[in-house]
Amino acid sequence: MKILLINKYLYPRGGDALSTIATGSLLASKGHEVILWGMKDPLNPPYRYQEYFVSHVDFNTPMSITQKLVTMGRILYSIEAKTKIEKLIKENKPDIVHLNNFAHQISSSILYVFKKYNIPTVMTMRDYKLVCASYSMLADNKVCEACEGSRYYNVFLKKCFKNSRLKSLIGTIEMYLHHKILHIYDIIDVFISPSMFLRNKLKEMGFKKDIVYLPNFVNVEDFIPSYGFNERSIVYFGRLSKEKGLNVLIDAVKDLKDITLKIIGDGPIRYDLEEKTKKECIKNVHFLGHRTGMELKEEIHKSMFAITPSEWYENNPRSVLEAFALGKPVIGANIGGIPELVKEGETGFLFNPGDVGDLKNKILNLAQDKAKIEEIGLNARRSVEENFNPEKHYYELMKIYGMAIDKHK
Repeated sequence: MKILLINKYLYPRGGDALSTIATGSLLASKGHEVILWGMKDPLNPPYRYQEYFVSHVDFNTPMSITQKLVTMGRILYSIEAKTKIEKLIKENKPDIVHLNNFAHQISSSILYVFKKYNIPTVMTMRDYKLVCASYSMLADNKVCEACEGSRYYNVFLKKCFKNSRLKSLIGTIEMYLHHKILHIYDIIDVFISPSMFLRNKLKEMGFKKDIVYLPNFVNVEDFIPSYGFNERSIVYFGRLSKEKGLNVLIDAVKDLKDITLKIIGDGPIRYDLEEKTKKECIKNVHFLGHRTGMELKEEIHKSMFAITPSEWYENNPRSVLEAFALGKPVIGANIGGIPELVKEGETGFLFNPGDVGDLKNKILNLAQDKAKIEEIGLNARRSVEENFNPEKHYYELMKIYGMAIDKHK
């Protein structure tokens, strides 16, 4: 089978990119021809057909008024993306398209090309974009469901896009245009959700399409577990952004003098977090920056366990699965799809999101029980081996592709 696999980012930037790249490698290992397509970026590895990628855009960089207008137009409809994907399809004639994150930097204009060439299409939903213009179901850094029942005008009223009226207006127009006027997502044959939480939440918010559950996977052979630890450290690894609950995590550990917190990753609030630790003279929090591969795994190996302190509706976080694969328990916030992975007392422990005292107690209780850390680490590894392995994922994904092809006919 020839599969066109799409994600706007195609380097290890976040969970959506990592999962897309892993899926491509899995499919290729099974003998399928996989074509990856997305946005040009200096951090991309060399890709076949990268000349057909859309030009790079960063919405966070300063722009002139003209550049802003052009960029805003690209969010609604990208002629470049439509033209380039059509050239790629005409040259390669894929059997199926598998979409991941493509909104804004690529735009939904590409969906018309799949319809024109009569190609079955599936989409793995990596966030809440189909019911929330700003992806995250957050407003004022708090969980928000104001757009339930297609009340997208709340995007503008709440200034959900970076507290900007103009950007929020574009987001509002985009949602009404795509969902209420063009019904653009009718072109997609099957929607995939990596968590039951996301699947159920979209239905609660008013999304009417059928959604199939298929969680992320990790290749366990790439992760050598370490059930013990050689230092009294705990670790967070992932993106450093407001919704990840890192301020709460730092507050929970700042008085634990015999426990070190290692924060691995980068993101928009890294400077603020570092300034917080300096201002409050917090000595047991270390920022290690971006780490990948064995360098990252070695830091996790040294630690007692990992923390996922999110304050938003996490989907199916790869960081939890990777910690499990390395034999580490996870203390996670009881929100979104995290409780589907972190089973209380079995693969880790849950705490009330945003609750410094609750998180601190969970850390102290687990840190003082070496036998429990090793026991839960073994359970966590077993959970990944049995439930989130490549073979199971591939089997289910092939069934979904078959459903899409049948439905398309």
